[in-house]
This record gives sequence, structure tokens and C-alpha cells, in this order.
Amino acid sequence: MSITITAFERSPDGGKGLTRDARVRWALEEVGQPYEVRLVSFRAMKEPAHRALHPFGQIPTYEEGDLALFETGSIVFHIAERHAGLLPDDANARARAITWMFAALNTVESAILELATARLLEGDKPWSKERLPLVEDRVRDRLKQLSARLDSADWLDGGFSAGDLMMVSVLLRLESSGILDEYPNLAAYVARGEARPAYKRAFAAQLAVYTR
Repeated sequence: MSITITAFERSPDGGKGLTRDARVRWALEEVGQPYEVRLVSFRAMKEPAHRALHPFGQIPTYEEGDLALFETGSIVFHIAERHAGLLPDDANARARAITWMFAALNTVESAILELATARLLEGDKPWSKERLPLVEDRVRDRLKQLSARLDSADWLDGGFSAGDLMMVSVLLRLESSGILDEYPNLAAYVARGEARPAYKRAFAAQLAVYTR
């Protein structure tokens, strides 16, 4: 059965690999699974056909036979469970890798998205100058904790896993802020993720949508 994912018809991040379909592309590249991409306009995302796949009218979605999924965490977890390469064989190590997937999305990304909202959507509010440092401090607290846990290791728990894929994808959102550079081991960690051949293929595929 062939795999089809959806992506923005025009990438709103300018082809920087930050849209969530990039995570799914990366996962599929890591496990060596071919896939097709159906490009969706902003208008089509809100229409019934797409909402049948994603009830919140977003991307990406994942279709394989009679299976349809949405939410990147769920999709990447499904790919990792179905195909070798993203989860360890050892049961305990596997559970820890899955835990890091949840940590990336629930603990780290939530703070980073709050920062993006504060900067991009609330910057013109009269209370923004007072709130922004508080939001930045919450991001730094998370990064400090993550940096201490990673320490000098290449990856979060032994070899590269789906947990690292999700964490690197989340941290990539901070590259333009300069905050990530305050934690050299995390900046190096992200660079290692970006250097993986599977990531490079996924990035090139997502960039091609923007530049076509």
C-alpha cells in the first residue's frame, strides 16, 4: 500500500523545514519508505474533504490503505512502530524513546510555540514588552533542563531515535531567535540532526514545494 501525506501548497515558512509535514517526511526517509505528497491550499484545508482526514483543518495527514492519521506525533509514532529504524529493539529503550517524543511535543514545543505567539502575534500589544521576557525565561528553563540531560551525548538515549527526530524538529523553531545558541550542546545536537542524510532529503523535498 502506498503512503500519501498532505503538505501546504505554498510553504508558509519559506521552505525552512519548519512546517510539520517536514517531520513526517524525515521519519519516512529515515525508515526508507517511499511516499507521495498531496499539496493542499489554505482554502482546501478548511473544506469537508480535508476535514474528513484532519478535523481541525490542518496539515499534515497520513493515508495508507484504509488508514488515515493526523497529528505529527501520532504519525511519526505509527511510522516508527511499523518500520525499523526509529525505535530501539530493547523494550525499555523503546519506551524511553517514546517518552522523549511526548516530551518534545508536550513539554518543550509548548513553551517554544508560546514564544512564537508572543513575538509574532502579540508584539504590538501594550503589555508585550513586559510579557516577552517572562516567556523567554520559560523557554530558557526548558532548554537548561534539556541541555543538562543531554550533556555531552550525541543523542538523548543511546542511538538516534524517533525521540531525537521530534526533539530536533521542535528545537529547529528556535534557530532564528538566537536563544538556542546560548546552549552550545543543544545547538550541536540540532546540527547533528540536520546533517543526517534522511533529514537532508526531507528538507530538500519540502524546500522544493516553496521554490517550484
